Amino acid sequence: MTLEYWREYRTYFHIATSWRVSESTICRIVHRIESELMQSGMFRLPGKKALLTGSQEPEVVVMDVTETPIERPKRKQKEFYSGKKSGLSLYWLLHQPSIARP
Repeated sequence: MTLEYWREYRTYFHIATSWRVSESTICRIVHRIESELMQSGMFRLPGKKALLTGSQEPEVVVMDVTETPIERPKRKQKEFYSGKKSGLSLYWLLHQPSIARP
């Protein structure tokens, strides 16, 4: 399960569904395995200062630059929606005096 989480980058929900267990079980297992590996000392990365003390240049730099979309309001949304969820704006919109229609 932990390898699926690391290698396939699947969510706890999807792993739990395929193994027919709860998400909390997957979370517990992954955290337990990661804690055991960190305590063994074999999988510990050197700290930032250890990287800076040597005159060696890092061979590989990995950066997570995943873009996530940000929901932004549409143009002129403020005319109809103030940010409050009271339902009064819909009432106001429906009960406006109507303009004379031909």
